[in-house]
Amino acid sequence: MATKLTLSVEKQVIESAKVYAKQNGRSLSGLIENYLKALVQKEATPEDFSPKVKELMGSIKLPKDFDYKKELSEAISKKHAQ
Repeated sequence: MATKLTLSVEKQVIESAKVYAKQNGRSLSGLIENYLKALVQKEATPEDFSPKVKELMGSIKLPKDFDYKKELSEAISKKHAQ
């Protein structure tokens, strides 16, 4: 059952998020709901992965200090800057 939620967010963030949602054929509510679900869900373990993902695991070796969150954030920022 959906429940209404009131949030306080900077206007520019809301406007950017609305554009992003529209470009991706999603609703802003859906984006936020999926984000919150991802935030609270348990850490994925190899047992949770599909057979295809398991097959691909280990095929790429990254440096120990590789920060995928930083890289993803930078890639998203570059995409939105275009």
